[in-house]
Parts: sequence; C-alpha cells; structure tokens
Amino acid sequence: MSAPFIAIVADDLTGSGDTAVQFVRAGWQTQLSVGRAAQALADPCVAQAEVIAVTTHSRALTAQDAARVVSQDVSALREAGIKRLYKKVDSTLRGPFLAEIDAARRAWREDAIAVVCPAFPATGRSLRDGILYVDGKPVTETSAASDPVTPVTESHLPTLLSSAHLRQIPAESPMELAARIEAAGEIVVVDAETAEEMETLARAIAALEERAVPVGSGGLAAPLARIWAGSEAQGAVVVVITSQHSSARAQADSLRVAGAHVWAPEVRTLAEPQAWNLYVEEVLAGARQTEPNATWVLLAPEGGHPGLDSDAVAARLGFLAARLITEHTAVGVVATGGDGASAVLDALGAGGIALVDEVTGGVPLGTLTGGAAAGLPVVTKAGGFGSPDVLTRAVKAVRERRFPA
Repeated sequence: MSAPFIAIVADDLTGSGDTAVQFVRAGWQTQLSVGRAAQALADPCVAQAEVIAVTTHSRALTAQDAARVVSQDVSALREAGIKRLYKKVDSTLRGPFLAEIDAARRAWREDAIAVVCPAFPATGRSLRDGILYVDGKPVTETSAASDPVTPVTESHLPTLLSSAHLRQIPAESPMELAARIEAAGEIVVVDAETAEEMETLARAIAALEERAVPVGSGGLAAPLARIWAGSEAQGAVVVVITSQHSSARAQADSLRVAGAHVWAPEVRTLAEPQAWNLYVEEVLAGARQTEPNATWVLLAPEGGHPGLDSDAVAARLGFLAARLITEHTAVGVVATGGDGASAVLDALGAGGIALVDEVTGGVPLGTLTGGAAAGLPVVTKAGGFGSPDVLTRAVKAVRERRFPA
C-alpha cells in the first residue's frame, strides 16, 4: 500500500477539516481523520487518499504534552512515507503555539524550517509587522484574549515564538523570498495581508521543497494545495484557439505576454497539404526545444482561402494539437471555439469530458474520457466571451489542480 503524499496535522477537528477542504478544492483525494496519526494510517480508506488530515486534540494540553503528541504523530507520518507536511494552527493563536510548532519541525527532519503565517485574508486575519490582526484589531483585543481555555496574551508572533521575522518586499519573487527564509533561521514568521502575498509565500514554501514545514490556517493551505498539485504535473499545456472573435484574439495576446509559445500558421499553409505537413513537423520540432512546462498555443489565422472553411481549419489544428499531446509530454489542453474543441476531441478519439469544476462561469474543467489521451485535463470555452486573462487562468487551472491518475 502506498502512503499518502501530504499530511495535515491539526490541533483540533474543525481546524483540521477547514484546512483539509482546501486540498479537496485543488483536486487532492483527501481523508479527514477524527483521531491521531496511528488511527489515520490504519484506516482502510487511506489506501485511496493522497492527503490525510490528523487531529492531535492538543489545543488545551500543556506545552509539554502537546509537544509529545505532535512529535509522535509527525514521526509516525514521516516513517509512513509522507513527503509534505502542513502544520495547521489556530488563526487566532490559541493553544500551545510554540511547543507544537517546534515539535513538528524537530520531528520532521533535522534541517527543517517552520514557516509561520496564520493569516487568512478571506476571513479577516492578516499579519503585519509580525502582529496578527483580526478584522483590523490585534488579536489580543478580540475575544480570543478572553478564551476560557486558551486565552491569547500576545499578538506579536516573533515574540511569542522567539523567532525570526520577515516582511515581504514589493515585487520580490518567490525564489528571492525563499532564499531569505532559508537564511533566517529554524522558525520564521512571514507577514502577509493579501491573497497575492499569501500566493507569493506559498510559492516560496514550495521552492524550499521537503525542508519546509508550513504553519498556518486555511489561508495558507489554499494556495499551497494548488501549488503542490502543480509541482506534481510536469509538462506542457496545449491551447487551441479557432475562434475569430476579438475576445479570443485578446486572450491569445494575453497568453503571449505571459510567455506562451504561439504558432499561427498562414491561411495558405493550412490550405496546401504539402505546406501543412512541413509546418506540422516544424511545430513538433520547435516544441521539443521549449522549456518543460511550456504553454503551446495554436492560433487559427484570420481571413479565408478558397476551399478552406472553418471546419477544415479546426480539423487541421485539432490534428496538430493531438500530435503535440500524444508525442510530447502534455499535462492538459485548453480549447476555445466550439469547432476547435470538437476537433481536438475527435483527433484524440475522446468520447466526452468528465466534468470536475469550472475555471469561471461558462468555462468548464474536466478530463477526457476514452481515446488516446483518456484522463487528460481539458478546458473548453466559447470564443465570444471572457476577460482577456481567461485563457491564462484556464492554463493555471489545469496546472494547479490534482487530477485522478
């Protein structure tokens, strides 16, 4: 039996659940256990899980007892083959905070770095200058300060944890932030006030790989679940645009600006079989020279040609997309324009799409059923609507979601 890939270790059941659901939303097969690691690992359902969430029930324990149970559970999970650890803590700092974080870090690996950010902007939690704010107030000025079991007496996390503290720098890349975290110490508190800052921090944590022990609430778990999913999906995304609508053209431009490789054959190339065959081989050869996780765009030309209708153009591009998908490492396909989407499915011999979500309203996300690329993630979109970045978002949705093998 293979072990799950990720473990969430939480101090109470409801916190475990609200963090685990962030991984569900990113497509991970997730099992929420009511008990500790031993119970979770013994559950027959764990055989189907990629993420398991365990509950130490340690929020009201003494620091010494909390450290003991957290250490035991993290050690058991590590020995079982878990590759990524997420330490869930209360977003208002209740419980034996330092004891649990330090115990998790020590039990995970000798060189582990606990990266701490309990911010959750969507629920009013933010971390600025090391101080946790809840709806704009320091947490010690909220009801958490008078909690009857675990009253919160300190709003400044670096003081609470005797740890390093980093502020995010505007325009700093995740890799740059990761380097600063790595140099800062064994426990590092990192500020975040917005969803964008949470995203940057999550990407920095992912860059640290197994060495990092992210410590937070659902706010950090949400982007990290997507990013960890994306790190497991290595390959290109193929985008086919057959629509002539101005919206689709603007969306192609957005992909180009984002770094996509765009192939736009001329009309006469599509119309002449010999020229088209040569062009196909050029594209296939060019694709082999791109970076491993590239975005490849096939863009139908504007205008017409005698004997070449829109269905023929779509069929040509659908055929080329299928060649790229089956002969190269592709992790998904995005098709805009109904004729183009149909042509791609036909070229791959797919019988349909198993829907799992949507990128945004009217832009479904699923996996192909049947054919040469069964199980491949796919997004379809009509050509005449959507914001300029909708195809960029579609590519991201394909990359940053876990799909069944």
